Amino acid sequence: MTGDLSTDLLSLVVITFIAATVNGALGYGFSSLTVPVAMLFFTNRVLNPCLLLVELVVNAYVLMVNRRAVPRVWRRVLPLMGGLVPGVVVGSTVLALVNPEWLKFGIFIVLLPLILVQAAGVRRPIRAEKRFSLAFGGGVGVLYSLTTISGPPLALLLNNQGFAKAEFRAALAMVRLAESALTAIAYLALGLFTIESLQLVPYVTPSVLIGIPLGTYLISRISAETFRRVCMSFDAWAVGFGLSSTLRHLGLVLGPAAFGVLLATIAVDGLLLVRYFRGTRPFRRTHAHPEPTPALSP
Repeated sequence: MTGDLSTDLLSLVVITFIAATVNGALGYGFSSLTVPVAMLFFTNRVLNPCLLLVELVVNAYVLMVNRRAVPRVWRRVLPLMGGLVPGVVVGSTVLALVNPEWLKFGIFIVLLPLILVQAAGVRRPIRAEKRFSLAFGGGVGVLYSLTTISGPPLALLLNNQGFAKAEFRAALAMVRLAESALTAIAYLALGLFTIESLQLVPYVTPSVLIGIPLGTYLISRISAETFRRVCMSFDAWAVGFGLSSTLRHLGLVLGPAAFGVLLATIAVDGLLLVRYFRGTRPFRRTHAHPEPTPALSP
């Protein structure tokens, strides 16, 4: 923890409540919104085990809700799930050994382009899906075990490969449950479930229980895609701010110049926002696009 304990915990409650509301509205985004901001107050070694326990339960529930589509997708996601195993082992080991600040720096470097690519709506279907999915699963396993985030890359892959709405939900739920279960086993083996981490669970759980239903209610009033796009902007700015702060903390960039990363992020995302709003009607809800309705993708 970085400062006063009560302030850090209050920040975590607010962050997870906002993220859970977004997740309830869109069906994904809990960890991808929580982690970039919460890492300003907690290290990954403390934060990850807490979020992982919450996600295990939520991912199992999401899979149960979307179980009817599982027979249509399980063969396609098996290679991806197979790649998770070595990735989770590598990522969990790195989490246990690497300096938290340098780890935070690496995570921000990886997350920022992923978020911006997803915001840009890039889609390039991959023909050699099985071979690619196996290697891709390894990368996702590393990222998830380090951060509990896998939503941006998984959303890119599954949308690229043309999964229908129900299939998208089922496939994502299968992968998410597998990666969270495997990561829980790895964390147990490495002794990463500490008292400090477990003490955060009571602060996160009410946010999830209240925020998810609230988000489900709110999304009926506005365009799901517009809401998703605005949330991604918040995510990008949070990561940009986190990266700038980490650069200063590590002494890689001195003074206000470090926040040039944040300004560049805001500029790029601003251009993407302008392009999006020029091509859409923000206040009309639409179901044509599969991306706003995937399963939990924290």
